[in-house]
Amino acid sequence: MSTPIDDLDDIVRQLRTELDWALRTGIEVPSRRSAPVAAAATPEAEASPAQRAPATEARARADERPSASESPERADAQRSRERPTNEPRGRADEQRGRERPTNEPRGRGDAQRGRPNERPANDPRSRPFDGPPPQRRPVDEAPNRQPAPRQPAPLALLAETKTLGDVRDVLGDCTRCKLHSGRRQIVFGVGDPNAAIMFVGEGPGADEDRVGEPFVGKAGQLLTKIIESGMQLRRDEVYIANIVKCRPPRNRDPEPDEVEACEPFLKAQIRAVQPQVIIALGRYAAQTLLRDSTPITRMRGRWREYEGIPLMPTYHPAYLLRNPAEKRPVWEDIKLVMKKLGIGEGR
Repeated sequence: MSTPIDDLDDIVRQLRTELDWALRTGIEVPSRRSAPVAAAATPEAEASPAQRAPATEARARADERPSASESPERADAQRSRERPTNEPRGRADEQRGRERPTNEPRGRGDAQRGRPNERPANDPRSRPFDGPPPQRRPVDEAPNRQPAPRQPAPLALLAETKTLGDVRDVLGDCTRCKLHSGRRQIVFGVGDPNAAIMFVGEGPGADEDRVGEPFVGKAGQLLTKIIESGMQLRRDEVYIANIVKCRPPRNRDPEPDEVEACEPFLKAQIRAVQPQVIIALGRYAAQTLLRDSTPITRMRGRWREYEGIPLMPTYHPAYLLRNPAEKRPVWEDIKLVMKKLGIGEGR
């Protein structure tokens, strides 16, 4: 039978166990013994030392564990609050606790790794560019650029010209008469430089001034039909030019000083092409080339001659647009030209 002293020793050992647990965990373990007297009065107190030993050890192990009323999360939170400041952290804690200086540069990948965005010294991208600056395309190579001005040459050089290109070079960006002030561009001539037939009109109109080619408007479309459908030739097999190379204002007749300045270039064109037949289109062209003031109604359909070259006067295509009934007389004039050149025979 145990003595009161033995019971007191058990109580002391139990209290020490509870105190040790409270100090280590900070959790107060409620005592299941209300008083030493109550502990002595239990049946356990009356048991033998051999019978009390297993029960005492079981209570000691239970007292060292947190009670069932306390969750593991609460215990972890309690331990985290009581961790000393100098206690080493886990790897995950170090990752969460690492801080980057606010002025440290970031790269796209370095932002994740926590390293500054630095390139090796031998990286070619880190070296300054020491080559020549990039070359921009010169302005004169840009598409749709305007040609450089062509300086007019003395008229005396026309006597030495042999080709249409030579004549154009002497003409240059002509300013020899007042027509140059209102033009968009010079209308020099177009077609085969060795053509057998040369058409000569009065002067360019609005469409020709815009395009830079003679007879491209409605009158020009009619002339093209006469050439291709009537004469069975291509437009580029003949040569087409005008008395003056710049458009007169409001399509008026060229004035004598304008003709005087521009006619030498027409004569040089005729010498370069050396046509077999000239067809003068309209009153003004025929009167200027022939130096004859006879009305076109009396000149048309009759062979004339210009510096040894046969010339056929006929109506201008613009006149035919206003007077469609006069197309038949023009077709008779064209047939005379075709007969003289043998065009259409055997076709």
